[in-house]
Amino acid sequence: QVQLVESGGGLVQAGGSLRLSCAASGRTFSSYNMGWFRQAPGKEREFVGAISRSGGSTTYADSVKGRFTISRDNAKNTVYLQMNSLKPEDTAVYYCSARRSFTELVTSGGYDYWGQGTQVTVSS
Repeated sequence: QVQLVESGGGLVQAGGSLRLSCAASGRTFSSYNMGWFRQAPGKEREFVGAISRSGGSTTYADSVKGRFTISRDNAKNTVYLQMNSLKPEDTAVYYCSARRSFTELVTSGGYDYWGQGTQVTVSS
C-alpha cells in the first residue's frame, strides 16, 4: 500500500519549465514503478511516462519525449516530473501513480495507486 501526493502544478508560459513532485508514503517506495499520467477536460487519461524501481529505466509517451524527464529519489520517497519546452497542449491535470513491481522493468500499465492530481496550465 502506498499513498501519493502531487505538488508543483501551476500556470506557465509556453516554452517555460515546471517540475512536479510526488511524495509517497510507506517503507517500500523502492519496490514500485512510478508513473505519471495526465488528463485534459473532455479527454481520456493519457500515459506520460514511468520510471523503474531503482530509476535505471524510463519510458515516455511520444508526445513528451525529449521535453519531459522523470527521476526519483528513493531516500526521500519522491518522484519528479521535469517538464521543459512546455506547450499549450500539455495543459492537463497530472497524476502520480504507483505499481508494485518485482523486477527492474518499467511498464506503462497496471498502476493501482493514484494521487489526487495537480493542475498544469500552459498559456500561449
